[in-house]
Amino acid sequence: MVGGALADRLPRHHVMVAANLFSAVSQGALAALVLSGEPALWQLMLLSAGAGAGYAFYSPAAGGMIMESVAPEHAARAFSVYRIGFNGSQIGGAALGGALTAAVGAGWVLALDAACFLAAAALRFLLEPQAPTARAGGGGMLRDLREGWQEFSSRRWLWVIVLQFSVLVACVGAVETVYGPAFAKERLGGARDWGLAMAAYGVGLVATGLLMARWQPRRILLVGNWGVFLFGVPALALAASAPMPALCAAMFLSGVGVTVFSVNWMIALQQEIPPEAFSRITAYDELGSLSLAPIGTALAGPVANRLGLSGALWACAVISLVFSAAVLLEPQVRRLSRRPTVPADAPADPVPAPAATG
Repeated sequence: MVGGALADRLPRHHVMVAANLFSAVSQGALAALVLSGEPALWQLMLLSAGAGAGYAFYSPAAGGMIMESVAPEHAARAFSVYRIGFNGSQIGGAALGGALTAAVGAGWVLALDAACFLAAAALRFLLEPQAPTARAGGGGMLRDLREGWQEFSSRRWLWVIVLQFSVLVACVGAVETVYGPAFAKERLGGARDWGLAMAAYGVGLVATGLLMARWQPRRILLVGNWGVFLFGVPALALAASAPMPALCAAMFLSGVGVTVFSVNWMIALQQEIPPEAFSRITAYDELGSLSLAPIGTALAGPVANRLGLSGALWACAVISLVFSAAVLLEPQVRRLSRRPTVPADAPADPVPAPAATG
C-alpha cells in the first residue's frame, strides 16, 4: 500500500528505478552469501523479505505507468502485447534459471539476477511518460491511503473480484506448487511430466495474447470471468487422474483463462479508475488478491494429509468453480461494458456554418 501511495505521488518511473536498485542490493547480498558458503535460514528469510519489499514498491508503479501510457483506443492490443512479453519472460526466465543453476550454480545465477536489476534500473531511468498525470498533492501518506481505499471500496465490481481472487489464488497456488508436483511424482513421470504440463500452461498464456490483441468483447468483466472458470480445470484433471495429454490440455486451457481475464481486467481498470489513483488501486488489488496465498500454500500439506491428494484436488476444483460462479451474482460484473474510444489525433467535428439569411 505504501508503494502504491508513493507511485501516485511521485513520478512512477522514479519509484520503479528505486525499487530495482533495492532489489539489486538484496539479490547481490544473497548471491554473496551463497557464494561464500551455506547461508543461515534467517539470512535467507530476511533477504527474501527484502525481495518482496522491492516488488511491493515496483509493481504498483509499473501497473500505474502502463495504464497511464497507453491510449484507450489501443488498450486491447497494447495490454495483449504486454501480457505476451510478461508471460513469455516468466516462462523463459524460469527455464533459463534452472539451466544456469545446473551449469554454474545458484550463487552465480543470483549474481546475474542482481546485475539484471541494475540494467533494468538504468533502462527505466531513461523513461519519460508522454503525458504525466498530476499526482496527489498536499496531505500525508495516510490521506493518500484513505483516498485510495475510497476509490477501491466504492466500486463493487472491483472489490468483489479481488475478494474472489484472494481465494482462487490460494487454491491455484496450492495446485501448481504442491499438489501438481506431488501428483506427478506419485502417478506420472515425476518432474519431467510436470514440466511438460507447465509448458502447456505457458503456451496457453502466450498464444491467447495474440487472440486478445484482436478480440474486443463488449462485456469486459463478464468475458474475463468466463476465463476465470478455466482456472480450476487443472485441479479437475488431476483429481480425475487424467492421462498426460488430458492434463496438458487442462493446463493449456488454464493459461488461456489467465490471459483472457488479465487483458480484460487491465482494460476495466484503465477505463474506470482515475489516472491519479492507478497505482494505489493496483496496490489494493494485489494486496487483496495475494492475501491468502501464503496461507493456502502452508495449509496444502495438512489438507492433503487429511483428505488425501485426490480429495484435496477435488476441494480446490470445487472451490474455484463456486467462486467463479458466485462473482457473476454481482450485476456490475455482468454489465460493465467497454466504452467507445476516440483516437487522440482524430479531428474534431467541424462547427457548422451559420445559415444564410436574406
